[in-house]
Amino acid sequence: MGIGRFVFTPILPLMHAQAGLSASTGANLATANYVGYLAGALAGILAPALVRSPALLRAALVVLTGTLTAMPATHDVRLWIALRLLAGAASALVFVIAAASLHGNLRGHPAHLTGWAFGGVGTGIALSGLLVLRLHSVADWRVAWWASAALAALFTAGAWHLRPATAPEAGTTAPGVGGPAAERSTTRTRRWFTTLFASYTLEGVGYIVAGTFLVAAIEQSSPGPVGNAAWVLVGLAAVPSSAMWAGLGRRWSHPDLLLAALVVQAVGIALPALIGGATAALISAALFGATFIGVSTLALASGAHLRFPRSVALLTAGYSVGQILGPLVVAPLIHHGYHRALVLAAVVVLAAAAAAGLLRIGFPSPGVVPRQPRPDSAPSTSPVMRHRLDR
Repeated sequence: MGIGRFVFTPILPLMHAQAGLSASTGANLATANYVGYLAGALAGILAPALVRSPALLRAALVVLTGTLTAMPATHDVRLWIALRLLAGAASALVFVIAAASLHGNLRGHPAHLTGWAFGGVGTGIALSGLLVLRLHSVADWRVAWWASAALAALFTAGAWHLRPATAPEAGTTAPGVGGPAAERSTTRTRRWFTTLFASYTLEGVGYIVAGTFLVAAIEQSSPGPVGNAAWVLVGLAAVPSSAMWAGLGRRWSHPDLLLAALVVQAVGIALPALIGGATAALISAALFGATFIGVSTLALASGAHLRFPRSVALLTAGYSVGQILGPLVVAPLIHHGYHRALVLAAVVVLAAAAAAGLLRIGFPSPGVVPRQPRPDSAPSTSPVMRHRLDR
């Protein structure tokens, strides 16, 4: 997924220079990918059984690899848009199936295992970035797409036997009637999830601007290999980031960590626009890479902790809507460069951090899971536990 989803970012400057791709068309291709991502996420909401389908996972992996192969076979912008749309849908299905599998099959195991699995996205980013960096001076944009397709095919083979979740996501049982205390708990759970959803959607808006245009923005002020090198650094920093944030969850709450990660990310996104230069670009890449997958890990883990029905698919859908809005919001700003777009993206990520700050109010600790009561039985919690749930 890291290859199929994000290799467009380092190839974009090559397509600008060699394929005659305009900045606005590049933004449209990015938007098409995010519309497809939303469609894939919605499929996971409307048909939860898809999340447990090995056949669908394999089909999505093949389609994702095929879209990379087909990109250099045409110069028709309409076909490019269709291919990036398909790539987005396939990426979302892979992500939702893999995330549900991780949260289902690794429940009860150390959290860092899930974190390392999410780090695979960073590995894909780093490897595809290295590939494009190597090809930058010896081949054209078409070879970059074909080489990335070959790399994706290799990892498709490795992912072929991933075991999807075998049971519905925790918390999909419909809420029952359990008295006033249970109703208050359910209302608070919805309020927490709504705040989490808002924060993660705003993150989708802000992060995707950097995720799409960071290399092009860096190359505007630092010509040469710095842009692609920064993208490789994004991937390398992303590999351990989810495991790191998951490990920190043993000492701090998910909302605290989500707030910290979003603030750090906002700083990283703004640096190339406010300071410029190779050093700022590399620091920006490290901060961005160390947080954007970590934010996803923390947000999805928070949704799973709340045991909100279909939390992974719902959060991914909100994230997808944010990703669609991001390029559209900054499109008027990129005709004369990408720096103002990065500043706006940083402001939006700070808004996501503010929402995460609100999430900290009363959020249940890891030892207190907000359970949905069963309609056929009375609450069986002890007075101490009831007190903790009702706080």
